[in-house]
Amino acid sequence: MIVTTEQIAAAALALPEEDRLELADRLLESLDGPPDDDVDRAWADEIARRLEEVRSGKVATIPWEEVQKRLQEDADGDDALRTR
Repeated sequence: MIVTTEQIAAAALALPEEDRLELADRLLESLDGPPDDDVDRAWADEIARRLEEVRSGKVATIPWEEVQKRLQEDADGDDALRTR
């Protein structure tokens, strides 16, 4: 019996949300290829650098409420986000 992509998709969409999330994760992982240690190391270094900048006070964080406000203003056509 040949199963079509459409049949697989229909069966997948009928799964509970948690199972769909797991399936989506597995499918995406299958497209990523083998892990790249250099990329993982570069991201770890970047995360550590940014964290140190925040901890040292070199950069300031923005409260989530302010980010939401700026995004809403931008979505409403206000240039507030682009001018900061």
